[in-house]
Amino acid sequence: QVQVMESGGGSVQAGGTLRLSCEVSPSTYDTNCLAWLRQSPGNEREEVATLFVGSGETRYAEPVRGRFTVSQDDGANTATLMMTNLTPEDSAVYYCAADCATVDGVPIEHTFWGQGTQVSVSS
Repeated sequence: QVQVMESGGGSVQAGGTLRLSCEVSPSTYDTNCLAWLRQSPGNEREEVATLFVGSGETRYAEPVRGRFTVSQDDGANTATLMMTNLTPEDSAVYYCAADCATVDGVPIEHTFWGQGTQVSVSS
């Protein structure tokens, strides 16, 4: 059974930095992507960043481009989301997901999800 687990959420002041980690198990599972999405109250869940495992390509949502970086640990089913210069608008529950279905390279669906980790940014 494939499991996805996030860690590293918390509270920070605006301008601060947080690092989120995601682990997909078992480590032998062959996922085509490691993705981060977020959802804040009253809003739809939105893509934050996606790493395509085979190519190493990444894609970012416009609001986080230049501030967030997604990376994969060497040879592992783990991904890190480094978030810098955080703003209150970044406050949300952040989810890690694996196995992306894409249309024209854009992820539209994910098979496996973590339970989410809360990120709170105060002004």
